[in-house]
Amino acid sequence: MTTIKLHNSKTRKKEVFSPIDPNNVRVYVCGPTVYDRAHLGNARPVVVFDVLNRLLRHTYGEGAVTYVRNFTDVDDKINATARARKEAGAAGSLEDLVQERTEETIDWYLKDMGALGASEPDHMPRATAYIAQMIVMIKDLITKGHAYADGAGHVLFSVKSYEDYGALSGRSVDDMIAGARVEVADNKRDPMDFVLWKPSTDELPGWDSPWGRGRPGWHIECSAMARDLLGASFDIHGGGNDLMFPHHENEIAQSCCTNPDGDFARYWLHNEMLQVEGKKMSKSLGNFFTVRDLLDQGVPGEVIRFVFLQTHYRKPMDWTAKKAADAEATLRKWRALTAGIEPAASAAAAVMDAIGDDLNTAGALAELHKLASAGACADLLASAQALGLLTDEMGDWAAVSQAPDLSTYETQMFEARQSAMENKDFGEVDRLKAAFIAAGLEVRMSKTGVELIPTNGFDASKLEDL
Repeated sequence: MTTIKLHNSKTRKKEVFSPIDPNNVRVYVCGPTVYDRAHLGNARPVVVFDVLNRLLRHTYGEGAVTYVRNFTDVDDKINATARARKEAGAAGSLEDLVQERTEETIDWYLKDMGALGASEPDHMPRATAYIAQMIVMIKDLITKGHAYADGAGHVLFSVKSYEDYGALSGRSVDDMIAGARVEVADNKRDPMDFVLWKPSTDELPGWDSPWGRGRPGWHIECSAMARDLLGASFDIHGGGNDLMFPHHENEIAQSCCTNPDGDFARYWLHNEMLQVEGKKMSKSLGNFFTVRDLLDQGVPGEVIRFVFLQTHYRKPMDWTAKKAADAEATLRKWRALTAGIEPAASAAAAVMDAIGDDLNTAGALAELHKLASAGACADLLASAQALGLLTDEMGDWAAVSQAPDLSTYETQMFEARQSAMENKDFGEVDRLKAAFIAAGLEVRMSKTGVELIPTNGFDASKLEDL
């Protein structure tokens, strides 16, 4: 059995993972708010925790893991999107348009994430299906003195009622007040108190409650869904590190106050953010794009996944066009090597050890390169599939017929280079290199050989006269 070590944000150290019940390993990951297409940064946690899901199932058994990722389908951004559509002349009530938008966006999300090779979780709860559970939890928090109603339709959580608030992010309440943009409202007893329930207008989605018609605050959703599907104590909670405060901090406070004898989540995993060409992704910089944008531009989902896996999940990831081109070239070669071959019975131990070491996907890819170089094709295939690569479902883009045999040209270039090293005349090397580049090949030369890698613009006809 693979030993799994995970960096626990809660303790700030790497720990050997030991599940509460090895026959029922439980994972909860915060999912998207469904108001628009998922941008590239939204996809990173999907791939990260898909790898974790695969690792856990490999280690404990396919039926021994319960993976939950939610959809937030009630939110101000969704309402704003629906209102904009109505103002533009869309038919139907505002509530109908909200429902239409969430259904549409969830469908987009699942298709786009599926294109990246991400398996669907065991449960994908929608917040709107758990309103009753949220109301029960809020009532319990009020009864226990951890929450209060303001008499105007709001219910707020009293942060000072939970003495361990801030333990996850490692900050005191005073520091958080000083460093955060905290909404100061007359109905708050303390600036850090946050909303559990708020009023809703007649035209927007809303539900009856003891505090009037309204809808839940964001944070209570995950606490209620996690408890209902995984229990008061479960193994792993994951998400982007931008959620650590306040969302995850608030989840812990709510859940532990409702279930003081439970652990809520024992291990917390947080992935770092994504950049594009060395800069933060933003619309103002013109480097903001969705997963669908890339797919429509012809970047295969498997290539996007490979680029993600090249960087450890706890490090910032930089998406670049060069990384995508290199990933495509590598995947083409690996698919050519493994074409028609049955995978080994299991992934190589070195690959699984890397993945088990805090999801060291970069280290696992390094091991795959070694297997490819050694010609261990069956092991390469099984090991790549453990990372969600080289699967049959993702291979249409890289049909072997599209991966030409360039070995003759590689030998020609290598021999020309060897001769040039002896006679100091590099004219033939330069001629060949220029021709290869003109044909859309990337030329990589080393002491041991020459590697020619097709790019998107590769045209084999331009090599005919060589």
